[in-house]
Amino acid sequence: MQKIHIIDDTIDAVANLVVENGFIQQIDILDEQPNPDDPVLLPAFTDLHAHFRDPGLTYKEDVVSGSKAAVRGGYTAVNLMPNTLPVVSSLEQAHEVEDRIADLNLIRANQVVSMTREERGEDCSYLYKIPAGSIPFVSDDGKGVNRDDVMEEIFKICKEKDLLIMAHEEDARYSPADLRMAENTMTFRDLKLCEKTAGRIHFCHVSTIEAITAIAEAKKKGLRVSCEVCPHHIYFNAEQANYYRVAPPFRNDEDIDALIRGMQDGTVDAISTDHAPHTPEDKMNGANGISGIETAFSLSYTKLVKGGFLTLQQLVKLMSTTPSAMMRVNKGRFQVGMEADFVLVDLVHPYVIKAEDFASRGKNTPFAGQEVFGRVLKTYKAGELVYQAD
Repeated sequence: MQKIHIIDDTIDAVANLVVENGFIQQIDILDEQPNPDDPVLLPAFTDLHAHFRDPGLTYKEDVVSGSKAAVRGGYTAVNLMPNTLPVVSSLEQAHEVEDRIADLNLIRANQVVSMTREERGEDCSYLYKIPAGSIPFVSDDGKGVNRDDVMEEIFKICKEKDLLIMAHEEDARYSPADLRMAENTMTFRDLKLCEKTAGRIHFCHVSTIEAITAIAEAKKKGLRVSCEVCPHHIYFNAEQANYYRVAPPFRNDEDIDALIRGMQDGTVDAISTDHAPHTPEDKMNGANGISGIETAFSLSYTKLVKGGFLTLQQLVKLMSTTPSAMMRVNKGRFQVGMEADFVLVDLVHPYVIKAEDFASRGKNTPFAGQEVFGRVLKTYKAGELVYQAD
C-alpha cells in the first residue's frame, strides 16, 4: 500500500493505492490535502495515433525505439498507423507487429490495418474477410481516400463489421494549392457519408476551425463521429513553428482557439500525438512529421492547464480515459480491477525540451529549447516500473 496524490477524470485526492498482480486492488481515499510540490500520479496515457515505422522504415524508428519513446512520454498503450513498408493490410501482418512489441514488455500496441489495399484508395474488398469486432480500427492514415464510391463502401463494410474508420482528411485535388481546402473538403464529404450510411468515423489530427465546427454540428445532430487533436497544433501557430512541415500543417491562432473550444465543450474526444519520426535527411527533403510522443503531455499541460483552458482532470480524460476506452484497453482510470498503468509527473518544476535526449530515433521537433511543465518522472505498466527519468 502506498500513499500518493492521484488524479484521473473523476478523482483528485490523496489515497492509499494497492496493486497486486498488475491490477488495482484497492483505493482508499484519505481525508488530507496533497502537498502541492509533490509529484502527482496519473493514469498512463494512451495514444490513438502513432507511427513506429516498423516494418520497412526502421531507419526512422522501430518497435524498440518507439516503445522506449512511448514510456518516456508516459504512454503504455499506442495505436499504430499502417503506412509502413509494406503497408499493413492484413490481420497477420498486424499481429506480427503486435507480438514483437508485446515481447518487449514495455507497452501494449494495437496495429491498425489499412482500409484500402496498400493504401491506394481503390480496393477495400478484403475488409469483408475481417471477422466482425476482431479489431477496433482501420485507416489509410497518411492519405485520404479520394474516390467517393470507395469511401462509401468502406463506411458500409465497417458498419457491418463494427470497425471504426480513422480518417486522414486530405483531398489530393487541393493539396498542392490549398491544404486548408484539402482538409475541409474531405471532412465535409465524410460527414455526409457518415450520415448517409449511419456509420461511424473518427477524424484524425483535426486542425482547422471549419473542420472542428462541422464535426461539432454533426455531433449535435447525433452522428456517430469522434475526433482527435494533436499537441503541436495547439501549442504553436504556423509562424511560431517557423512553418515546420507537418500534415496537416500548423495553422493560425483562430484555428487554435477553435480547437481549444472543442476540447472545452466536448467536441474533441482525444489528444493524440501523430508521432512521426524522420531522419534529418528526410526532413531536409521535405518529409512531413514531428516526433511527438515524448513531449505530448508537457506541451498539452503547459498550454492547456497552465494556460487556464482546461483542468488537469479534463486533460487526463483526453489523453488517457477516453482513448483507452476507444482502444479497448482496461486502463485510463484509478478504478479497482483496472490495469495498474500509471505515470508519475512533476507539475511544479519547468524543464527544457532537448531533442538529443529523445529515446526515439527521430529527433525532429520544432519545440527544442521550449521551457515546459509536466516532466514525466516514472512510468508503470501493470504495476512494474518501465521508465524512470535520470
